[in-house]
Amino acid sequence: MGTPPQRASFLAAKPIWPSGRERERNLFVGFRAVVEPLGDAPVILHLTAASLYRASVNGRFAGYGPARGPHGFFRVDDWDLTPHLSEGKNVIAVEVAGYSVNGFYTLDVPSFLQAEIVLGDRVVAATGRDGFEARILSERVQRVQRYSFMRAFIEAYRLTPGHDAWRASPDVEMNAVECVEQPATHGLLPRGVSYPCFDVRVPMRHISRGTLRTGVAVETLWRDRALTAIGPKLKGYTEDEVEFVLSTELQSLRNATPQAIHRVGAPADTIELETNAYHILDFGTNLTGFLGATVTCRTPARFLITFDECLVDGEVDFKRLGCVNAIQCELQPGTYGVESFEAYTLRYAKLFVPQGECVVENVHLREYTNPDVWGAQFSCSDPRLNRIFEAGRETFRQNAVDVFTDCPSRERGGYLCDSFFTARVERVLTGATRVEHAFFEDYLLPARFEFLPDGMLPMCYPADHNDGVCIPNWALWFVVQLEEYLARSGDRVMVDALRARVLRLFDYFRPFLNGDGLLENLENWVFIEWSKANEFVRDVSYPTNMLYAAARAAAGRMCGRPDLVENAAAIRRTIREQSFDGEFFVDNAVRESGVLRPTRNRTETCQYYAFFFDVADPATHAALWKTLCDEFGPNRAEGAHPDIHPSNAFIGLMLRSELLSRYGRTQQLLDEAITWLLPQAERTGTLWEHVHAEASCNHGFASHIVHTLYRDALGLSQLDTAAKRITLRFTNVALASCEGRIPTPDGDLALRWTKDGRTLTCTVEAPPGYAVDVENPDALTIVRRA
Repeated sequence: MGTPPQRASFLAAKPIWPSGRERERNLFVGFRAVVEPLGDAPVILHLTAASLYRASVNGRFAGYGPARGPHGFFRVDDWDLTPHLSEGKNVIAVEVAGYSVNGFYTLDVPSFLQAEIVLGDRVVAATGRDGFEARILSERVQRVQRYSFMRAFIEAYRLTPGHDAWRASPDVEMNAVECVEQPATHGLLPRGVSYPCFDVRVPMRHISRGTLRTGVAVETLWRDRALTAIGPKLKGYTEDEVEFVLSTELQSLRNATPQAIHRVGAPADTIELETNAYHILDFGTNLTGFLGATVTCRTPARFLITFDECLVDGEVDFKRLGCVNAIQCELQPGTYGVESFEAYTLRYAKLFVPQGECVVENVHLREYTNPDVWGAQFSCSDPRLNRIFEAGRETFRQNAVDVFTDCPSRERGGYLCDSFFTARVERVLTGATRVEHAFFEDYLLPARFEFLPDGMLPMCYPADHNDGVCIPNWALWFVVQLEEYLARSGDRVMVDALRARVLRLFDYFRPFLNGDGLLENLENWVFIEWSKANEFVRDVSYPTNMLYAAARAAAGRMCGRPDLVENAAAIRRTIREQSFDGEFFVDNAVRESGVLRPTRNRTETCQYYAFFFDVADPATHAALWKTLCDEFGPNRAEGAHPDIHPSNAFIGLMLRSELLSRYGRTQQLLDEAITWLLPQAERTGTLWEHVHAEASCNHGFASHIVHTLYRDALGLSQLDTAAKRITLRFTNVALASCEGRIPTPDGDLALRWTKDGRTLTCTVEAPPGYAVDVENPDALTIVRRA
């Protein structure tokens, strides 16, 4: 069972920040304390901050955070620094980026640091008391453009030798500034999720090198809204306020005289870059973390790194994803160990020097990922499925650090709907629901969500939606996921605590109900999926109402409200009567002269909504189901059903996969997964937002294939840890063998089987006290061995 939200506290520390600058945008501040170890007593750093912090000991990386919390709350980290300490004096430093702008990743709140160092049972330094000094880190250029609409600022630096010596040596003067205690306007929460993995990864190979042409005329400049729309609804520095517009300059550069390099072993290589020379490196797979290198220059130089998840015609396109994927360092003569403060996502990095000459070594990426995914194992006789599984695991661990994110790159946003699918993966890979619990806790604790109508839930959170944009039907996924969370976790306390929020959400929708009991003319952004389906949402969106019925039914079951379950059934009947044209479900109906008339707008995705949310099934709509199975999906023949608009990955093809599983078409599901996902796994090592690479190539929801492979290839149909019951479901898939292991709160569950003809021989190692049921829909001969 769950517990009420816990609270954290400090022994002595108070939140502090340089006087009068807590609302200054993109202010980078360093804090330092000097301590000496005492015997075997552990040294613990307790801290939280806004917006983000990086901790180090004697100049070496020691931690990063905090885990995100909701408005009015901050999560506290506890770092054991003991392994990092040396004899004598040790410098414990914390760098804090105070962004003070709205976004989908960090919150628009006053900046602060609250930290204390505890040696044994004694506080030896605490902000707001004594032991910590602060300095303004002016080497980070403050007045720069935003990184994206959803995230704060790009990183640009002006570095001189010894700029970071204050972090490494207690003898270096701090040039301290006065800090003042900030009002205690927030509560404190435990971190709630595991501490991240910070493994250091290095490039696997060289791709190309050459020179750059500069000053190339650009017919149409890419000028993102993150640059042009700065104002009250999107905070930052305007184009007139920034010191330079890096995105504009980068568009005037073109590769010249490219030379392919067929060489592995990049980690040990020294890369020499003359003026306007570039070098492209490949990390081998899409990774997320902090990008760094050691850079030496003998004369003043400007060193840049651009990066992306894939190559476009052999080039790193820094703007492909709608972000400024670039880091700039202006360097005076010297040697520098540089590492990005923010986490980025990339497979390819392009190093170049528009001015001066540089020698670059030790190119690396320090990961920022979920550490809990390696106890799970999966392997089968088809290496293609194994590769897809590993791409799914890679995708999950980069999108589940503190909340479930849509992508770890452009947004890092904790989106609803995405989270419905990603949460299923947490359970099978980690054996727990820590991230999901934190996700729901973030939605539970705020008294209200500013800028949104009463009762509506943010489309992603923690986030600031100053423009008032929300996806009203996405809030319904919150309810559907909450019911699954209850089954996964047994956390009735959390579900009961969220009951009022769920019912208030339905109150929000009440004014939009028409005389037929359907939602009509929803305000704001009605989102179905990334396809033509998004254009067919007025006035009555039938996919939205299908989801609405599912949410009503889920709430009814959770809250003991049979009236909601009955209402859901009535909504489904009405949808069947209005939306089904005898062949397909139409996407929407438009009211003309007071009369609601179904359109002829029909999408593949609308059909999947109908089946997924129990408006239709293979018995009630047999002909449609056969057509969907045989003539649609990722293998759809070119020109087939031209009047039925095709689905994209998010979320039409995902729903299709679930339906194939639900209705026993397991082999077709696996075959289609190979068609759809294998090219993604091969190209980036992660799974994508769309079918093609025009958007994020690392999207959390797509990791759902991990859950799918455990369930449909391995046969682990259900795991009920509360009842201690396992249900296996074996189907006649075209695999010779399969094995897997997943953690549970009671120990690991291992399953392996081999198949010879129609005889399947299996071994199950269940946690103590668990019962195992076996379903055999294809009438295989099953031999179970101890």
